Amino acid sequence: MPKPFSKAEVDAFFAALKKLNPDPKTELNHTNPYTLLVAVVLSAQATDKGVNKATEALFKIADTPAKMAALGEDGLIPYVKTIGLYKGKAKNVIALSKLLVALHGGEVPNDRTALEALPGVGRKSANVVLNVAFGEKTIAVDTHIFRVANRTGLAPGKDVRAVEDGLMAVVPDVYLLGAHHWLILHGRYTCVARKPLCPTCVVRELCRFDDKTEEAPLKPVKRFGKLVSRATR
Repeated sequence: MPKPFSKAEVDAFFAALKKLNPDPKTELNHTNPYTLLVAVVLSAQATDKGVNKATEALFKIADTPAKMAALGEDGLIPYVKTIGLYKGKAKNVIALSKLLVALHGGEVPNDRTALEALPGVGRKSANVVLNVAFGEKTIAVDTHIFRVANRTGLAPGKDVRAVEDGLMAVVPDVYLLGAHHWLILHGRYTCVARKPLCPTCVVRELCRFDDKTEEAPLKPVKRFGKLVSRATR
């Protein structure tokens, strides 16, 4: 097992990520808590880019639970059929929309238990909505965060709940609101699965990963709206 991060190291870890991207945001396009919830449900086992492409037209005609419920599964499917598992997701989106109208006055509840009671909404999805829509200090552990937490040694765990609990225990309160986004974006663009871009990593010196890559940086790419260097094999 790698040596656990000290409090100072954890602080330095997130300070570096914040310096790189001071105002991190979700990459799922949305206009209100409801469209965020729908986008999150659709994003399971799909890319944010693919979801955004599908919801661009969808949210122009159905941006409330009532409008979505009126659309129905048959009306929704043509908009989301490019997304994996679209039939099941369409069923869940219509069902959760009807429940929001019936039980919550057409509003997305700021409550974990109520969110997780909705079809297609698990703990990770609820954490995203609570964090992004309501400013709650939650961490939604997806495949990127799971990889970063284990690879770096920041908060290793056998499963996503263990990693979530580990992160909630070590991340300083001042960074908790943005931690979810910093870790996802770091895993998505730098600490990638197959060939991590270690030479350009801002937390390289803190990371416990033994097999760091050593490639030379190539041409810059745009990340978070600005140019940064990247490395590849």
